[in-house]
Formats: sequence, C-alpha cells, structure tokens
Amino acid sequence: MKRVTLFAGHYGSGKTNIAVNYALDMHKKGLEVTIADLDIVNPYFRTKDSAEELSEAGIELISPEYANSNVDLPALPQELYGIVQNHKKYAIMDIGGDERGALALGRYRDYILEENDYEMVFVANFYRPLTRTAEDAVEVMREIEAAGGIPFTAIVNNSNVGDETTAEDVKATFDEAERLSKMTSLDILFTSVKNSIADEFEGENILPLTLQKKL
Repeated sequence: MKRVTLFAGHYGSGKTNIAVNYALDMHKKGLEVTIADLDIVNPYFRTKDSAEELSEAGIELISPEYANSNVDLPALPQELYGIVQNHKKYAIMDIGGDERGALALGRYRDYILEENDYEMVFVANFYRPLTRTAEDAVEVMREIEAAGGIPFTAIVNNSNVGDETTAEDVKATFDEAERLSKMTSLDILFTSVKNSIADEFEGENILPLTLQKKL
C-alpha cells in the first residue's frame, strides 16, 4: 500500500465513493489516514458529503472551504500541502473529474513525484456514456494524465448502474476491465461493488462499498 493514493476518473465514475470507502478500509486496518477533496469543478457530490462518517471514524478530512454551500470558488486549502509533505501519514486524494478537475493536482505534482510513494488510480465505470469501452477509458486517462502531470499506476473497476446494480452487471464488465489493463499495462487494484452483493464475488479482489449515496 502506497503512502498517497489518488483516485481520478470520468464524471460519474464513482471516484468519491471509492475514495471514502478506501479511507475507511485503511482506518480499519489500523492506519492513520487523511482524505483530501481536490474537486473544484463538481459541487454536487463531494467527499464532504461523508464528513460525519469520516469524523466518527477519526479520519481527517480536508476540503475546499465552500464545499457543499451555494458558493463554489476554485480555491484549495493550504492544509493540502501538508498531506503531500508530511510523509508520516497515509493520504487519500479525491481528484476532480476529467482533465479540468485534474488541473488542481498540478499544484502538488512535484511533491508527489519526488517522494515516489503513490498510487494513481483510474476509476472506470463501463456503464457511463463516455467510457463504455477500454478505448474510451484510455482516452480519458490520457487527458487526465496530461492535465495533472502524474501517470496512472493502477485501475479500479467500479462499473455500476446505480442502486439497481446486480452482481451480473458488474461481472459483465470484467472482460472490458481486463482489456483496459492489457492496453495500459496497469494492474486492476480491485473491483468495487455494493455491500449488498459483495457475497456474490467469492474469490475476487473486491472493495465492498458501505456508503451508497451515489455510485
């Protein structure tokens, strides 16, 4: 497990839900972790939506001052520099969707690359209109990499169709996820699924999602 884990992907891929659940999973393993919201583009579903759950677990949350308010300015708190400079704590970073959101990552790129203890994870949802195929996903990946300046190192398959997602829906995307893995030479870090269907993935490397506001 790397010290800094960054989750990025297309809008609606579910990266925020993944980031929150991953932070909670790390905490359960006894690791001290901070989660940071770098999304200055999308005001509708942000890491701060889970502030109460994170606080109860003892996980520090750093988010833009105006997150979840009727004012949304493209400003990031100074505390964010602390999580990339303090090498003693684990950090999860929720990156804004697509290349526009990834631009904010550029401010911290040099610190992350210099330490070289990071995982840059592409969250793929093959049910989203603009990432239905591995080829589509690669195009989005390259745009994000160009904007943020950090190459992807792993993939998460978070394919779903919302609350109605079945195990069969997820399993139907396994081949496309493998195609993406082969095309990019990146490993699939895990497949994320709703907690209610997690038992149907025995033997698979999965992350059950316990927060289901949005997928």
